Amino acid sequence: MIQEPEALMAVVDRLAERFPHEQRSEIEDIVAEEHGSLDEGPIREYVPILVERAAKLRLAHP
Repeated sequence: MIQEPEALMAVVDRLAERFPHEQRSEIEDIVAEEHGSLDEGPIREYVPILVERAAKLRLAHP
């Protein structure tokens, strides 16, 4: 099973591909913020998916 930090880096990689006009550091910041908002969640398995969805929305609609 993939660990959460590796999964989040994969999220950053996918978002950087999808939003090439955005700075990678901005994408990393957004992913970190979204991850922080879910930090207290008891079920960690879905956190990377939820982070990716929220970050994608923020990047698509600045």
